[in-house]
Amino acid sequence: MTGVLADTHLKTMIAHDEITADVAVTDAQVQPASLDLRLGHVAYRVRASFLAGHGRTVTDRLAEFEMHRVDLSDGAVLEKGCVYVVPLMERLDLPDGIQAVANAKSSTGRLDLLTRLITDGGAEFDRIAPGYQGPLYAEICPRSFSVLVRPGMRLNQIRFRAGQAVLGDDELNVLHAEMPLVDGTAVIDEGLGFSVDLRLPDTTLVGYRAKPHTGVIDLDRIGHYDPTEFWEEVHSGDGHIILDPGAFYILVSREAVHIPPDYAAEMAPYLAMVGEFRVHYAGFFDPGFGHDPAGGAGSRGVLEVRCHEAPFVLEHGQIVGRLIYERMKARPAQMYGAGIASNYQGQGLKLSKHFATPR
Repeated sequence: MTGVLADTHLKTMIAHDEITADVAVTDAQVQPASLDLRLGHVAYRVRASFLAGHGRTVTDRLAEFEMHRVDLSDGAVLEKGCVYVVPLMERLDLPDGIQAVANAKSSTGRLDLLTRLITDGGAEFDRIAPGYQGPLYAEICPRSFSVLVRPGMRLNQIRFRAGQAVLGDDELNVLHAEMPLVDGTAVIDEGLGFSVDLRLPDTTLVGYRAKPHTGVIDLDRIGHYDPTEFWEEVHSGDGHIILDPGAFYILVSREAVHIPPDYAAEMAPYLAMVGEFRVHYAGFFDPGFGHDPAGGAGSRGVLEVRCHEAPFVLEHGQIVGRLIYERMKARPAQMYGAGIASNYQGQGLKLSKHFATPR
């Protein structure tokens, strides 16, 4: 049977040493449809982002690009605008029929902390071929804020798949008819389209823009930082905003999204021709996101937006991305938001968990 592996499968993989670690994997790392990955004890500051490439190891490439090493044991700052490679505690010994894909965790993406997985022999970021045996590394580039990190912190996560179980548009239409995937009209075209909300009820506040010169964020501090020290409010009275090149924004989707218990989803960019910006750097949606067994389902998707070459006018209701739904191989034992620490269930416009609630 094909599909995304659930938490019960992940625990079996750990028991069979298909997932191993320098320090034993904990239950807290196992999510409904993914596994959190932990930073090791050293970061390599490198001259540029790189992939190992076929037949080469990350260690080989570090010998070419390493500038210096940073001991993370007592905590260390990864500086804005620099590129680091951090060996992760976990390593893989995948069966031939199991592939993997990685992505930044939600809180990582909301800090504009570009985090991608690289592997020995890898020719793509965040993609691991069936049968891979070897170590895992996180490439980390803080884009907006310098961050304080320590060993064991979990910045990215990995999802495992048996075969391909992506739902085509016809299947998505049937699923939406059975259990609505959004709270309005579903735009289904190579996935489920979602749009930006720039007309929030009873307020002109529609988002936040990262300030260019701020202090360091300690990733262990939850609900600690004053958002006004790191973010500027973005207001709109007429349903549009102008994105500035190089700026990073937190916005919110117009649709309330629903991921049924037997499915998972990944956020993907929309067509590049709709505008020179990128949406959402952290893209996994676990089974149960926005799901309410009693009805009334749906949670907004927070959008992490970076504009590229030229200023761009973003309009209310403009489609900016799409959700790719996949079948689970089995229903998870636990759902997102049901008995586990789920920071963003039922969310609206919301900064990462490190910030106090704006007044």
